[in-house]
Amino acid sequence: MSDNIPAAASPPERRRSWREAMRVYLEPASLRMLALGFAAGLPLLLVLGTLSFRLREAGLDRSTIGHLSWVGLAYGFKWCWAPLVDRMPLPGLTNTLGRRRGWLLLAQVAVMAGIAGMAVTDPKTALGTMVAFALLTAFGSATQDIALDAYRIESAVADKQAALAATYQTGYRLAMIWSGAGVLWLAARAEVASAANYQHGAWQVAYLAMAASMLVGVLTVLLSPEPARRELPPARNPREWLQSALIEPFADFVRRYRWQAALVLALIAVYRISDVVMGIMANPFYVDMGFTKDEVAAVSKLYGVVMTLVGAFVGGVLSMRVGVMRILMLGAMLSAASNLLFAWLAMRGHDVTALIFVISADNLASGIASAAFIAYLSSLTNIQYSATQYALFSSMMLLAPKWIAGFSGEYVDAFGYTQFFVSTALLGVPVLLLVWLASRVHASPVKPGP
Repeated sequence: MSDNIPAAASPPERRRSWREAMRVYLEPASLRMLALGFAAGLPLLLVLGTLSFRLREAGLDRSTIGHLSWVGLAYGFKWCWAPLVDRMPLPGLTNTLGRRRGWLLLAQVAVMAGIAGMAVTDPKTALGTMVAFALLTAFGSATQDIALDAYRIESAVADKQAALAATYQTGYRLAMIWSGAGVLWLAARAEVASAANYQHGAWQVAYLAMAASMLVGVLTVLLSPEPARRELPPARNPREWLQSALIEPFADFVRRYRWQAALVLALIAVYRISDVVMGIMANPFYVDMGFTKDEVAAVSKLYGVVMTLVGAFVGGVLSMRVGVMRILMLGAMLSAASNLLFAWLAMRGHDVTALIFVISADNLASGIASAAFIAYLSSLTNIQYSATQYALFSSMMLLAPKWIAGFSGEYVDAFGYTQFFVSTALLGVPVLLLVWLASRVHASPVKPGP
């Protein structure tokens, strides 16, 4: 495989000029992905990072918070129902909106209901109910991801996927700023002076605002065109449907990559491990270091968002200019290194200037890595099975890291924050070797579909 074409054995692409590379971001498909990326990114922190801040403030111990992060495993198993999203029509919605947009709308409604339920539930008195609504949110969000990834892959030709990935990632990260910094800012504004440190009413206002923010995605789905409909061969019996919908997408990937499929899947499984494992304890860390909601929100909003935007666009443009695999390697190096900055911050304690530097550097690294990684995953996908194959890849990306992250609270209790952050950085070292090996993987040509 060449550096510019990570997966498909297609003709060498024409190298775009800098003007052409930048102009693609203003195309309608890119702008739609900006808004849809926002809808995709909004729920994630509300069931993971921001929720961990809320739970720590409510007095839950770090071990419990770590274990509750396993709610995020819903994202790791989304490949199980991806074939249904890929092929099963929804009564009323599919005929009205199309296969992709119908599933997108259904998933977004589930996300809004789950977030609203989390808003009105107090974890101090009804932790089980909170977990149930968090699971609904995560399930709806994972389903939205399946349909949206297929929508994105089917909305543009291969050489524009990096740009769509970058705008998607920008919207995704903006939503994470809003559901991270924004929800903290809203909760701080809604607090009553001289009341207890944890105020359920303040968090209720903030989470209800997040549920309303999902309307960005709903309106975009309603106003967007459906990708060209791909006719599927009819299945004569349930066995044929199972073969075509579930088995064949995975068999196709193995046929194209043969024994090298294991190497590619190994890279996917661990590429974001440093960030995912570290991220679960980031917000409890801020609480324990004495940072206020306003301080964390202001730093994330003013500095983190700028560096996230820079990272996403730099990652997308450089992927088109110098090749996805080179930027994939750069992103892996930066992601691991940025975790060492958190170890440095742990030794400094409550230092807002240091927090600005650490969050800015971490978001820059994450933006670059994510844009390149999404483009890489998209390039591995056969458009005939776009939803199922991409769901497999993105699920594997989260499964092992989120399982390990569930024990992060126990690790911090035993060894402290500094050693924890150093350990998460070391988890990224094997990733560099896997990126180097994967850059030499060649896929068999993808045969045209029916």
